Amino acid sequence: MSTDAQASRPTLLVTRRLPAAVEARAARDFDARLNADDRPLGAADLVARADGVQGILCAAGDRLNAEAIAALPAGVRILATFSVGTDHIDLAAAKARGLVVTNTPDVLTDATADIALLLMLGAARRASEGERMIRADAWTGWTPTQLLGTHLGGKRLGIVGMGRIGQAVARRARAFGMTIHYSNRKRLPAELEEGAVFHADPEAMLAVSDVLSLHFPATAQTTHWLNAARIDRLPPGAIVVNTARGSVVEDAALIAALRSGRIAAAGLDVFENEPRLHPDYRTLDNAFLLPHLGSATVETRNAMGFKALDNLDAFFAGAEPPDRVI
Repeated sequence: MSTDAQASRPTLLVTRRLPAAVEARAARDFDARLNADDRPLGAADLVARADGVQGILCAAGDRLNAEAIAALPAGVRILATFSVGTDHIDLAAAKARGLVVTNTPDVLTDATADIALLLMLGAARRASEGERMIRADAWTGWTPTQLLGTHLGGKRLGIVGMGRIGQAVARRARAFGMTIHYSNRKRLPAELEEGAVFHADPEAMLAVSDVLSLHFPATAQTTHWLNAARIDRLPPGAIVVNTARGSVVEDAALIAALRSGRIAAAGLDVFENEPRLHPDYRTLDNAFLLPHLGSATVETRNAMGFKALDNLDAFFAGAEPPDRVI
């Protein structure tokens, strides 16, 4: 690449370490400032590193609140987030500042749905308890009543939020012989429902949800949506699965229900204030816990990075980014 071409490339701040193929493309097409040691950037550090850049490729852990957005250098024109969710960005502040914000939809559906089924099976079949037993050399042999779990076949799966991921979870759950119930802002067309039972009111669906799987965005309205009152509407011994955002679950209420046995088990991939999850989860044998692995495959993370770069390419070429949020 010629010196003139290099000089004309937009300067891009990449806030986290991304897959090698994504970083190579970013370095090829942009004057890219990479985060080689993958140290999470606090707001002040992110603002300082953004000096002289035109675009920021951020990620879900970056807290771009109104104060941070107001402090960004004037040259920053676009925030391309390496995520579907945008709850880490104050969109109103970004819009008022005149920033374009893009995300990465459509490419992590299957990977996240796979993790939801892993959580469902792991929680139902007490997989983490069994693995700990093996690793601690505490297994004394097979017995007829050892670690008896719950069979998913014939159970009713309630899905809150029947978007792409919710539909993908439903398709997988049908293979296990589960009956699908769902609640969504709008009823799906029959060809997408595939026989699932629609509930206009999610409160009504809770009573028929032997397994409850959460698939809706984090907003002010959905904070602590799964609270003690809603847990009490679930069938006794229900299983809760969350691959959405940690903030949609009221931790104290779920932990109390897991301790009492009111909820048989939970499979959680996301947590409020992660990675500083509520410490009591670690004390519960019936909590199957994963460290936000929903999209963690090489294929998916590459696709997310390439999608973010596609949006940046379009923006700096003067075109409309395909995944523009605002």
